[in-house]
Amino acid sequence: MTAEASVPDTVASRPADASLLRVGSDGPPISARVTVARSFWGRFRGLMGRPSLAADEGLYLPVNSIHMLFMRFPIDALFLGASGEDGARHVVAVRRALRPWTALVLPVRGAAGVVELPAGAIERAGLVVGDTVRLVEHPRG
Repeated sequence: MTAEASVPDTVASRPADASLLRVGSDGPPISARVTVARSFWGRFRGLMGRPSLAADEGLYLPVNSIHMLFMRFPIDALFLGASGEDGARHVVAVRRALRPWTALVLPVRGAAGVVELPAGAIERAGLVVGDTVRLVEHPRG
């Protein structure tokens, strides 16, 4: 068993991997601490069981649908298209204030991933379908 397989890939156990920025904006990050769920376990676990999500936190999942089972709090979901050569991604769908225990959020056509954010984050940032964002990776060290 490798060391990577023995450590669960969860939002709570890992440092943030990236920040979510709006392309063409000098404003603050949409989310300063985005964790990327890179492993099967990280994608499966997601935010399940967490008591909350801090205002500057998010979770990026490379999927086109999510569920809200075993969730304790509402979230916003920002569905993103594939990354361009420059790392930019178009917002292809937004789902605001998804309630806990509401089952499946249907697959979104054209989505290559989704950022789960605290409820209200999409509205505060003024994000709409067609906006362009970028996940900017933090240096590992």
